[in-house]
Amino acid sequence: MGLLSLAIWVPIFFGVALLVLGRHFSAQQVRWLALLGSLLGLAVTLPLYTGFEIGAAGFQFVEKVLWIERFNVHYHLGVDGISLWLILLTAFTTVIAVVASWESITERVHQYMAAFLILSGAMIGVFSAQDALLFFLFFEATLIPMYLIIGIWGGPNRIYAAYKFFLYTLLGSLLMLLALIYLYNASGGSFDLQDWYQLPLTSTEQTLLFLAFLAAFAVKVPMWPVHTWLPDVHVEAPTAGSAVLAAIMLKLGAYGFLRFSLPITPDASQDLAWLMIALSLIAVIYVGLVALVQQDMKKLVAYSSVAHMGFVTLGFFLFNELALAGAIVQMIAHGFVSAAMFLCIGVLYDRMHSREIADYGGVINPMPKFAAFALLFTMANAGMPGTAGFVGEWMVILGAVQANFWIGLGAATALILGAAYSLLMFKRVYLGAVANDNVKALFDINAREYGVLAVLALAVLFMGIYPKPFTDVMMPAVTELLLHISVTKLP
Repeated sequence: MGLLSLAIWVPIFFGVALLVLGRHFSAQQVRWLALLGSLLGLAVTLPLYTGFEIGAAGFQFVEKVLWIERFNVHYHLGVDGISLWLILLTAFTTVIAVVASWESITERVHQYMAAFLILSGAMIGVFSAQDALLFFLFFEATLIPMYLIIGIWGGPNRIYAAYKFFLYTLLGSLLMLLALIYLYNASGGSFDLQDWYQLPLTSTEQTLLFLAFLAAFAVKVPMWPVHTWLPDVHVEAPTAGSAVLAAIMLKLGAYGFLRFSLPITPDASQDLAWLMIALSLIAVIYVGLVALVQQDMKKLVAYSSVAHMGFVTLGFFLFNELALAGAIVQMIAHGFVSAAMFLCIGVLYDRMHSREIADYGGVINPMPKFAAFALLFTMANAGMPGTAGFVGEWMVILGAVQANFWIGLGAATALILGAAYSLLMFKRVYLGAVANDNVKALFDINAREYGVLAVLALAVLFMGIYPKPFTDVMMPAVTELLLHISVTKLP
């Protein structure tokens, strides 16, 4: 079995085992087994990086086996510079999610941990699938465990949020399925993505296919105006569910643009770039303003995720190396920062069972260690230089200015808005005198919480100070994609 297969099936195996046998173990034993499964899942992804040939644009660690002969479907996996860090981020975030849920989840622990492990394997499957039908199956399979995580372990309105999440994303995917069937027939009966990249599609075909893919991927990112499910889901989801949703699941839609929309419909991507840029700038500016007036911490960070992901889609459709590489860097950085932001909210919620900003004030007094971590992650969310949140956004802004000064100016306003809503929340929650007796009774983070936040802090700082390992891996694949789209790269 190849490394990519191990990365997919090791966490799924542990997840299924916990689901079937977990009731025979104590909750504490289940937690340790889930941690073992997630750590093994992370361990088998590390050789993907150490053995990756930097400088090569093609797919590596390729596995291809005929799966469904009648329809020419293959179990076809591969990884390039675009997907490598997303796979590593998925495995890393799964470990964080398991440890972060150690004490907060006390009911049906084996089912909860199983859902996260199966979700991890399915998401890695999305990032490594090179057969379109296999991609679609993994893409849809991610819905089921997240639906259960929200619907069973979520807040008071969890059923509504779970249904909204499932229906929004499923409806978009139906149009993508039609596009996949059309391309299967157009290619003479192949689901291989490399075959589809060479198809001579007409302008009308490309436009219709682009819109079908847009319906699926825009909901998943989510882009404005189909973003309304995200705040409701984040508010109701358990803390680790919110962290994984923001860190990884939103990236599935962005990744779809890179694997389907841009290479399969390059002409339509350029013709409709104005639409994508407009929607992205609305997300960056308007949704940033919406975040500014939120009173619920989770809703604020959820809206900020929409704004930050607006940078990603903006970078995709500017068609220069700097912006496209910056968008992919932003996907990774947002994974670290958003997960950390939601985990910080979870630390407070576990103690006070409130997400309302008005219920807090002066948290820095009883929780100085925690407040130091929260300040770092807040600054990263605001895009401060030296943190992961700065690198990708700055690259996209530079790329946008190269393409069009006014687009760059619009994108740059996000740094101002990001600083405004992030620092305002920090000021109201953490600074000043102790607001009430509930805040006064708070106690600082324990060793487990400290460890989780410290690992994320190191990741945020490392990526902010030294992003070269990330960009070196992805640049050949970025250049190859732009050459395929046949766009003249700006100097």
